[in-house]
Amino acid sequence: MAAFKTLDDLDLKGKRVLVRADLNVPVQDGEVSDSTRIERLVPTLREIVKNDGKAVILSHFGRPKGKVDPEYSLEIVIPALVVATGHPVGFIPTDWVDVADVKAAIDEAPVGSVLVIENTRFHKGEEENDPELAKRMASLGDVFVNDAFSAAHRAHASTEGVAHLLPSAAGRAMQDELTALEKGLGKPQRPVIAIVGGSKVSTKLDLLENLVAKVDALVIGGAMANTFLHAGGLGVGRSLCEKDLAETANRIRDKAEAAGCAIILPIDATVAWHFEANAPHRTYAVDAMDPDGMMLDVGPSSVERIKGAIDEARTVVWNGPLGAFETPPFDKSTVEIAKYVAKRTHDGKVVSVAGGGDTVSALAHAGVKDDFTYVSTAGGAFLEWMEGKTLPGVAALIAKA
Repeated sequence: MAAFKTLDDLDLKGKRVLVRADLNVPVQDGEVSDSTRIERLVPTLREIVKNDGKAVILSHFGRPKGKVDPEYSLEIVIPALVVATGHPVGFIPTDWVDVADVKAAIDEAPVGSVLVIENTRFHKGEEENDPELAKRMASLGDVFVNDAFSAAHRAHASTEGVAHLLPSAAGRAMQDELTALEKGLGKPQRPVIAIVGGSKVSTKLDLLENLVAKVDALVIGGAMANTFLHAGGLGVGRSLCEKDLAETANRIRDKAEAAGCAIILPIDATVAWHFEANAPHRTYAVDAMDPDGMMLDVGPSSVERIKGAIDEARTVVWNGPLGAFETPPFDKSTVEIAKYVAKRTHDGKVVSVAGGGDTVSALAHAGVKDDFTYVSTAGGAFLEWMEGKTLPGVAALIAKA
């Protein structure tokens, strides 16, 4: 990855610092229910305040479809920001058509202020990356800091457009994310093992094809493993399986072989006949599958095989659970492997990077979300990074470096 600027490269003293954050956080009963993204923003805000700057936060929230909709007002996140920062936080409403009042509010705020401007998606030009809206946004600050890796895969006015109009840099959360991802796939310690799970091969084709060219071993779990087993001529019973993608699965295996990447598939599975919590189940070898059964988790022999591969690795990259982890007892393999990677990380044996919504939930379920080297909350941006795609929000920072 080319060099990108950080807060160390910007003069923050007394500046109006536009901070692109991701405050698109879950809300339940009128309160933020998971403040992880807000907490990761705090180091950047504190640095701005310490330098007598004004932190002026831009963010989207939900899908208001380019118009003002009170249901998607960012005012709802202010209490959680106050708690996380231990600092007063102001809120500035706007429809983004005329920002004169916004400018006045920023100018009137004392140095060291933290201010949140209303939802950037209240204007249709945000998602269209409208140059005029980007100029309006840029007029509110002296410098721009992007601290929202989770929105970096979108070329929007507040993520990409503004970055070309002001001196720009990555915030501390963005910096940590990019540094961790570089250790994961950019310039990793080898051997590298990737663990990819989930339900469908069709949603992760780009990911799988990119990984086989970059990693030394690829563990495939979840229901997508069934597609590969079927492509290899094995019966999968009533398991979820994209049988029409058998040819695609075999192509990926051929690419992996050509690249010297070992594909590790389940050799046994936990099988049930009804998909419900604590359903009767037993273990079958994948070459002796009950035609009426459903494979809902990888089996104990597969877990030991995956552990063996992890033992040989120096870097582990993970996206997607190995089984139906939200439905016990089909969470067993995901929990066991998650704890094993966490222990290897703690012992200094591997660098571990994980991301994706289901993955973060699975690691939290296993009680090890804080025990990996880095866990990304970025969702789509993390997946596109794993797919080898250019992220506009990151590229804009690199272009100005």
